[in-house]
This record gives sequence, structure tokens and C-alpha cells, in this order.
Amino acid sequence: MRFSNIHSGLRLSNSISTIKEASSSRKWQEALQLYREIRLSGSQLPDSSVLPSILKACSNVSFKLGTAMHGCLIKQGCQSSTSVANSTIDLYMKWGDLDSAHRAFVSLKNKDSVSWNVMVHGNFSNGGVVAGLWWFKMARFANFQPNVASLVLVIHAFRERKSYSEGFAAHGYIIRSGFSAILSVQNSLLSLYTEVDLFLAHKLFDEMSVRNDIVSWSVMTGGFVQIGEDEHGLLMFRDMVTVAGISPDGVTIVSVLKACTNLRDISLGTMVHGLVVCRGLEDDLFVGNSLIDMYSKCSKVHSSFKAFKAMPEKNIVSWNSMLSAYALNEKPLEAAALLRTMVEEGVEKDEVTFVNVLQIVKQFLDSLQCRSVHSAIIRRGYESNELVMNSVIDAYAKCNLIELAGILFDGMKKKDVVTWSTMIAGFAYNGDPDKAISIFKRMNEEVKPNKVSIMNLMEACAVSAESRQLKWAHGIAVRRCLASEVAVGTAIIDMYSKCGDIAASIRAFNQIPEKNVVCWSAMISAFGINGLAHEALILFEKMKQNDMKPNAVTALSVLSACSHGGLVEEGFSFFTSMAKKHKITPGLEHYSCVVDMLARAGKFKDALELIEKMPEEMEAGASIWGTLLSSCRSYGNIVLGSGAASRVLELEPLNSTGYMLASNLYANCGLMSDSAKMRRLAKERGVKVIAGYSLVHINSLSLRFVAGDEFNPRADEIYLMVEQLHSVMKIDYLQVLDALLSI
Repeated sequence: MRFSNIHSGLRLSNSISTIKEASSSRKWQEALQLYREIRLSGSQLPDSSVLPSILKACSNVSFKLGTAMHGCLIKQGCQSSTSVANSTIDLYMKWGDLDSAHRAFVSLKNKDSVSWNVMVHGNFSNGGVVAGLWWFKMARFANFQPNVASLVLVIHAFRERKSYSEGFAAHGYIIRSGFSAILSVQNSLLSLYTEVDLFLAHKLFDEMSVRNDIVSWSVMTGGFVQIGEDEHGLLMFRDMVTVAGISPDGVTIVSVLKACTNLRDISLGTMVHGLVVCRGLEDDLFVGNSLIDMYSKCSKVHSSFKAFKAMPEKNIVSWNSMLSAYALNEKPLEAAALLRTMVEEGVEKDEVTFVNVLQIVKQFLDSLQCRSVHSAIIRRGYESNELVMNSVIDAYAKCNLIELAGILFDGMKKKDVVTWSTMIAGFAYNGDPDKAISIFKRMNEEVKPNKVSIMNLMEACAVSAESRQLKWAHGIAVRRCLASEVAVGTAIIDMYSKCGDIAASIRAFNQIPEKNVVCWSAMISAFGINGLAHEALILFEKMKQNDMKPNAVTALSVLSACSHGGLVEEGFSFFTSMAKKHKITPGLEHYSCVVDMLARAGKFKDALELIEKMPEEMEAGASIWGTLLSSCRSYGNIVLGSGAASRVLELEPLNSTGYMLASNLYANCGLMSDSAKMRRLAKERGVKVIAGYSLVHINSLSLRFVAGDEFNPRADEIYLMVEQLHSVMKIDYLQVLDALLSI
């Protein structure tokens, strides 16, 4: 009998050890099955040390089983054990029953550090940031020390709430408590400091004894990129790979690709893509989406699609990124095909999808499709989404439905600064600067204008071309201390240059204290559109002397200046040296500009040869064939013009420009029947023809008039004014030269 009892005791002891081992190995079902067998055998547990393991298994398998287990423990009088109570609290926390966890904690007489940490950690894990911080403070008041996991969550909470001063105070507590050398705590502090002061973050990083952790390097790299210090972020990445010898992970790659995107550095971005393939990170969803965005922003939409197709798994962000890539790079037909694929594959569309669709509809200039998309938005219940409705207003304005845009704008109960700015830009786009300016004045009474609002106002004033309004808009920018900012200063340069006041553009340029490549490019463009091509080239040389590296926009400004100034040889020479001399890969817009330059000079053979030599990934779009068609009209080249016209109408069947250019070409060549055929075709296809117009200011009002409009009640006054303007229009070249020398 005694031997039997000993044997039974050994079996029970072995079962208890097996339960603990199974729980440690996360074999929850096995642990629970062994405990169930012990209970069914009628044996009593010799001690309560196995109970935390059982409760841990319950917390990972079944909440109902866990509550039943808790009831049994209460009956057995085991709930007073601190370790058992801590496991019970943890059970309720993991299943989201915070009230039961709180009751179990309150009823515990002998609380230890684990008890407090379970409450802190549990509240954070259940999304209670405020509650988690409150329990952390209570634990400190009770003189219990947090564990590492709780500290990491506390630092993250301070970051999330942007309570940076409290975070810095916590850093002091961490140093005093001896946790400052722990890597996970250091990385959390690094993340906190990168959002506030990158200098202090870098100092903390340099003081770290362990410098071979990928998280630390990723935090620093991402921190620099987040605040726009992309070059520093890339240097950090370089040191991580070459000096520390650490292989990047998906998080690091996403930050590096964002830096390449911001810098528009396609060569580096392509190399990073190669690294992604070598490291086997193609399956990372975030990396794939970042590659689509990087190629898109660098005008390599073909490569964007390759990256999209290579993704083994796609989410709605992937589809939206690809749609956005097509919209950004003006590929509406490809975007439409992608939308069809989304429908065929049953991809659920969200608000961002509709915003992208509206961007595409704008490029088709299809008013019917614009209305259809708006109807779909209403059916989906997205009309309360401000981003979506702002996009609808913008699309209506761009599709020449400004009246509908105005009705929608007036009907919106809540208008943010973007809504107002969009409406200002819409009226300016539709040639109604007076209404745009009126909207801005109304906006001033309800919402504080931002930089974008003021820049849209300047665009409206540029359309108005009224001297007093230009100075008024400039004055608003000065009073708001924005005129010296690069973006606004560049808009001022552009505004004055479009109105022919190049001297004012130069003054605005000189008032920008820290010039970047954007304002230099804008000033070069200002000279170009005012027919001062030589001055544009002089300024380009000055830009290089100021150690400013030209970009793709600068190159386009130079080419445009040469095109409008008739400097064909200089322009073509610059184009051929772009890649080698200036490290700028020509894009579709550069080819279009050079084709325009050659065609304007009557060099149609050279223009066609250039189109044929375009890279395979580029397709001659409607803009290129349209510029060729326009020049054919001027030179009466009916053979080449007819071919160009068919290309334009094929690529943009709903745009009136191609029909009008083709009609005028045939009319100039005496082919009146063909000219009438083009106009009839536009009418049959429902293409709305928008006549070109001019604005003349009479008694502070901007009045439109169309050439040959004899029914205008003020036609006589307008034509008299136009004749007088033509007689006095000239540029004071000496004044411009003096101003140029002042730069």
C-alpha cells in the first residue's frame, strides 16, 4: 500500500513537471489535458506552483475555461497566492475584461512588482494609453519598479500623445533606475527623440554601447527622412551597411526608398530595388508599395507597374498607389484598364480609390464620367469625407463644370482650408479671377488662409493680370510673413512673370533669403515665357556658379526658354548633354519640349527622328503630337499635320484641342470640307469646344471677349483698348539687364 502511494506521488510530480514544461513550450492544449487528467483521477495538487501555468494556458486557449478555473481557485482558497492572482489578472487582461482584472488586483493583499506591471502592460495592450500611464504613475507612487516591457510601452505612449516633456522626465527616471543600458529601452528613447530633436537623438545614438542593432539604425535613418533631412538619412543608411555591417530589413528599406522619392533620385532608388531583390524582401508588402511610389514620383510609371506586378500579395494601398502613379504621370488609359482589373478581381474600393479615380477623370475632361463618379461616392456614403468632396469639387472645376462645383461648395456645411483653396483654384482655372478673389475674401472671414490658399490666390491674380491685384496679393503674403518662404516666393515670381512684369519677378526672387532649385527654376522659366531666352541661359549659368544642382524642372525651364526664344541649337545642345553633363535623365516632358522647339523652327524631320528615338518605356503622348500638329498648322504642312491629328484624336478623343487644331490646319490649307468635318466630328462625339478668350479690365471688372465677337455690347471699347495695348507693348531690355545683374 505504501509502495502504491509512493508510485502515485511520483506520477503526480511528473505530471506537474510536464504541465510546466508544456506551458513553457506554448503547448497549451497539452498542459490543460494533463491538468484535466489529474482532476479526473481525484488527486489533489501538492502545491499551487503549477496553477500559474494552467491559468496561462487558459489565457491563450479559452476565456470561458479561464473564468471557470478562477472560480475553482476561489473555492479552493488559492486566490490569495500572489503568483496565482497575478496570472488571474493577466488572464482577464489578455481577454480584454479590464473590470474583472481590476477587481482581482484590488482584492490582492500582497501586491508585488509583477502585479503592477501586469496592470500597466494590460491597460496599454487594450488601447488604454491614458489608463496605462495612470497605472504607471500609481506603481511609482507605490514604490514598485516597472519592468522593461512596461517602460517601452510607457515611452511609446508619451510619443503617441506627443507628451515630450514627460518623456524626457521618464528618461531621467530610466537613468536613475538603471534601465538606460537596455537596448529595447534605448531604441524606444531614440524613437522619442527623433520626433523632437534629432541632434539629441544622434547624441544618444553615439553614446550607445551596442551599435550592431538594426532597430537603432533604422530609427535614426527613418528619423532623418521624416523631418526632410533625406541626405543625412541616406548617409546613416550607408554607414549602417558599410561600417556596422548590418543587413537592412523591410522597415529600413521603406525609409530609404522614401528618401530616394523625396530627392527624386531614380538611380539610387533602382540600386535599392536591387538590394531588395538580393535580400529577398520582395514579399514585404510595405516595401512593394514604397517601390511603386518611388518609381511613380520619379516619372518611371512603367517600372512602377513592374514592381506592382511582381508583388505576390497586394492590398488596397497597392492598388491605390498604382492608380495614383498613373494619375500622376498622366496615363488615364492605363489607369482605366487597371480599374477594370480591380472590378474583375473583386478588389474593394475605398475613399482613396475614388480620389484617384477623380484625378484620372480630370485628365479625360469627361464631365459625364465626373458626374457618374460623384453618384457612386454618394451611394457609398463617402459624401461626408472632406478629402473626397474636395476632390469632387476639383474634378468638376477641371471638367469645366465650375457651376456644379460652386453649388457643391455652397452646400457643404463644413469647409476646411483645402475646400476654400480648391474653389479659388477652380475659378482661376476656369478664367474667372474675380470670383476666385471674392472666394478668398470670404475665406478670410471664416478660415485662416494657409500657404496653398495664398498661392492659389496668386494664380487667380495672374489670370486677372491686373496690376493692383498683383500688388494686393503680394502685400497679403508680406503681411503674413510668407513672401520670403520659398514656395510662396516662387509663386510671386510666377505671378509677376505671367503678367509680363519681369522686373518685379526679379525683385521677388532677390527677396528670398535661402533660394533652392525650385525658385531658381521658376526665375529661369520667367525669363523664358517673357521671350528673354538669352537671359534665361545666363541665369542658368549663375545658378550653377551658386553650387545649385539643376533638376528635371530646371532642365524643362531652360528648354522651354530656348523653344520660345528660337534658340534651337542651344536648346538641342543642352538636351543632348542633360544626362551626361547634368545627370538628368530626360523625361517625356523634355522630349515634348524639344519636339515643340524643332517644330516651331520648321525642322519637322528632326522632330520626327527625335520621336522615333524616344526610349521604349516612353510613348509619344497627345502633348507631343499636339505640339507637332500646332506647328504644322503654322507652316501649312498638311501631310505631317494629318498624321499628327489622327494620333491626337486617338489618344484624347474627348479633348477639344485636337479637333480645333486639325480644323484650323485644314482651313489654313484651303480644305474647308475637311475643316468642317473635324468640327462636326467633335459635335457628334459630344466634345465641348471651349473657345479661346482674353480678359480686359474695365472699371475694375475682368471682362472676357472672344476674337470676332461682334455681339459683345462693349466690343468697340475692347477692340480700341487692344489696339492701344499693341501699340505700346514692349520690354525695357536695359531695365531687365540691370535687374539680372543684381541677382
